[in-house]
Amino acid sequence: MNQTEERKREHVQISLKENVTAHYNYWDDVHLMHNALPEINENDIDLSTQLFGKKLSAPLIISGMTGGYSEGKKINEHLAAAASTFQIGMGVGSQRAALENQKLVETYSVIKEYDIPLKIANIGASQMVLWDKQQILENVGKIVEMIDADVLAVCLNFLQEAIQPEGEAQAKGCLATIDMLSREFSRPIIIKESGAGISGKIAHQLKKTKICGIDVGGAGGTSFSAVEYYRAKIKGDTHDMRAGQTFWDWGIPTPTCILEVGKATSWELPIIATGGVRHGLDIAKALVLGASAAGMAHALLKPALKDKKSLEQELDVITRELRIAMFLVGVDTVEKLSTVEVKYGSTD
Repeated sequence: MNQTEERKREHVQISLKENVTAHYNYWDDVHLMHNALPEINENDIDLSTQLFGKKLSAPLIISGMTGGYSEGKKINEHLAAAASTFQIGMGVGSQRAALENQKLVETYSVIKEYDIPLKIANIGASQMVLWDKQQILENVGKIVEMIDADVLAVCLNFLQEAIQPEGEAQAKGCLATIDMLSREFSRPIIIKESGAGISGKIAHQLKKTKICGIDVGGAGGTSFSAVEYYRAKIKGDTHDMRAGQTFWDWGIPTPTCILEVGKATSWELPIIATGGVRHGLDIAKALVLGASAAGMAHALLKPALKDKKSLEQELDVITRELRIAMFLVGVDTVEKLSTVEVKYGSTD
């Protein structure tokens, strides 16, 4: 097993065994106003929505978590089966490992065997800037074909790259690369952060490209700095432990990202709210703030590792919670959630 495969395995194992969440979840600062007279029937609520031209049965994306090591195949297969059953979107983890080692392709491509309405491929921006234009277009073509993706996510994960000892903290030229790819690649491109969030200023820059959406990936959920802290701890590396601890809570809160990105882009680009989403109520909060859908990862990892039934049970509860939240604010469609009264800020 090479270094990349071992790192991917460590990330999953640490996420399951240790508390790697941020010390504060900012969804707790978002308060939806209860409607004592909802004037709708819960059974009439329609959770379906359209995203990137695809119909989803609920405004939910299983965010890219893994792939690129042997056990990742089983996790992705369980996630894919559930995404097919619930007709929701699904992404995979960074696919660079499969570009470097053909034996790892099946850890991602297994999801092609399932009827998933929206499949999202994944490549890191810090890797793309090392390639020339021809290599970029060839490689992203390969990873899209690998899972028959509908959309390609370019992942901005510079916090993790900066903290991990083998990271590639190379950001020079990223915006130009994104701009080129958004104009010349055949599939829609979205930009995805991985836990540190996207500000209004950055969203304004991204709007000038031809991307089709932004996954804000804000702070409040899994901290990849925390994951790297535990990786360093396992190795007895106090030097890297220090950096992981210092930047544990770095980032822009996910609810803040939604509001800033929406304002900066005049709400013209679909927003996926990923980062700390724990249940159906958090999904409702994200959509009330202006997101088009929510992304979940950590909450689904443990049941996905166990078996398909456990994962389906979890998703069944999550979608029920979303339905209850919609009933209690008095809206019967996802689109109407944007009209709900909301207060964002600490109640202390």
